Amino acid sequence: MGLYNGLDQPQTITAGQASNSIASGWSPIGSHCIEITLEPGEETSCNFVLGYVENPEEEKWESPGIINKKRAHAMIAQFADETDVERALSELRSYWNDLLSKYTLQSHDDKLNRMVNIWNPYQCMVTFNLSRSASYFESGIGRGMGFRDSNQDLLGFVHQIPERARERIIDIASTQFENGGAYHQYQPLTKKGNHEVGGGFNDDPLWLIVGTSAYIKETGDFGILDEQVPFDGNVDRASSLFEHLKRSFYHVVDNLGPHGLPLIGRADWNDCLNLNCFSATPDESYQTTQNLEGRIAESVFIAGLFVYTGPDFIELCKRRGLNEEAATAQAHVDRMRTATLEHGFDGEWFLRAYDHYGNKIGSKDCEEGQIFIEPQGFCVMAGIGVEEGLAHKALDSTRDRLETPYGIVLQHPPYSRYYMNLGEISSYPPGYKENAGIFCHNNPWIMMAEAVIGRGDRAFELYSKIAPAYLEDISDIHRTEPYVYAQMIAGKDAVREGEAKNSWLTGTAAWNFIAITQSILGIQPEWDGLRIDPCIPKSWGEFTVTRVFRGDTYVIHITNPQHVSKGVATVTVDGTVLTNNILPVAGDGTIHQVKVLLG
Repeated sequence: MGLYNGLDQPQTITAGQASNSIASGWSPIGSHCIEITLEPGEETSCNFVLGYVENPEEEKWESPGIINKKRAHAMIAQFADETDVERALSELRSYWNDLLSKYTLQSHDDKLNRMVNIWNPYQCMVTFNLSRSASYFESGIGRGMGFRDSNQDLLGFVHQIPERARERIIDIASTQFENGGAYHQYQPLTKKGNHEVGGGFNDDPLWLIVGTSAYIKETGDFGILDEQVPFDGNVDRASSLFEHLKRSFYHVVDNLGPHGLPLIGRADWNDCLNLNCFSATPDESYQTTQNLEGRIAESVFIAGLFVYTGPDFIELCKRRGLNEEAATAQAHVDRMRTATLEHGFDGEWFLRAYDHYGNKIGSKDCEEGQIFIEPQGFCVMAGIGVEEGLAHKALDSTRDRLETPYGIVLQHPPYSRYYMNLGEISSYPPGYKENAGIFCHNNPWIMMAEAVIGRGDRAFELYSKIAPAYLEDISDIHRTEPYVYAQMIAGKDAVREGEAKNSWLTGTAAWNFIAITQSILGIQPEWDGLRIDPCIPKSWGEFTVTRVFRGDTYVIHITNPQHVSKGVATVTVDGTVLTNNILPVAGDGTIHQVKVLLG
């Protein structure tokens, strides 16, 4: 391009030859310049191959100073002519067509079809494969893969390749501690935990229940619960996966604070809200700095996650005939729900936390950071405050105080200075990252919460604010790939509001896929079938979802003649009217026609 040229005058093309300049670091590129002369009507083609081969130590050199290229030539020979290339591309096309055919949407909205059918599940698969190492901004090799992140990534791709999800669950669980805690990160090749970062992120254990439950609902494979899984990578200290889930559940129960809410530990979902880490040392990592073992700082977010996760653990207990265990777990969930209502609601919205000194975080009484997005989403997703009308208040407050044209900011007002008792969150410039940036990871929680209370128009409005296909018209503002979710979009207090950063990171794609496919379009895997429960904009008249589920294919045509947002009047499968809205597992490997009437 050259430094100052537009797309109409690229420097190399204008010059007619490549410069062969040397890039010493920075951002090097490789370009090819090939001169071709064509007669009228004549055709030619070129195959470009980018590859890598590793020579054994004893075969590295052909002669002194000359690299042995035999393996490279063998690789190139695989694509010697155009038919070889077309065959390889056809195989790749078939692979992705197969993966992306597991859930397809036909609707009036081309942008929505593109996101649901192609780009969102594609990103889910890439982030599962490569985790943070797929990002230009963060390296996954040094940090490893996240315990929390990897469980959340499962949610977005388990319907594509469930056997790989099963393997990943076992890998994740194998790094868990015997007390139910977990390494925050682990290395995918060694399957060992990252000792440098360690554990103490007290939301981590619960995500194992979330990921495992999603896998079982998708596959019906309850046998995974009997798999013998090590603790801390030690095969001599192994127990069933169900025992791992039980210890995950009770890690919360055994670590409650003064208000009966879960202790936050080093951090919860927001790694930058550090209520037990106090540092005045510039450039010190909060993930490795000293963590106080105080039992005061509590997380309302983990409380919401616990109540959200509890029913799945309880159901697994019942399915194993552990009815007494299920009743005990239900009592813990009920107590957490009560504690959250009594000590976690601030009048108009849910509190975020209590700090090391017992002070409220995310309260109207705070000077800054008065309301946070995370508990508003997860507490309502868990059903906390729905019957009491508090859920509506919390989501209305989210709309009034956190929403922007580009999505919902993490908290408001932003922190204008460094707070020792809050940690890294207050070290960022206002409007960026955790300090009032728009996190595309937690925005779907508000979409899903809106669906819980039946507000389909709001749920889809929020979805379209951050879905890449809907941002093409503001690419000059958004400034990232027009088909990929970013981790963060600059918030309303930022210098460049609406500018996205850190694309391809984990969790974001999965939650947005779950929000649109399960909460809004309403096709939800359950223990014994597919639940049909859409929550859509009232203006929608109809749409069709084709869903492959446990070997069967369901073509689900949903009509909305009364233009409601939520409510299923009738469900018909192959001409038979069901008594509920759960499609049973046919198990015959054929195609089934489903008619759903909303009302």
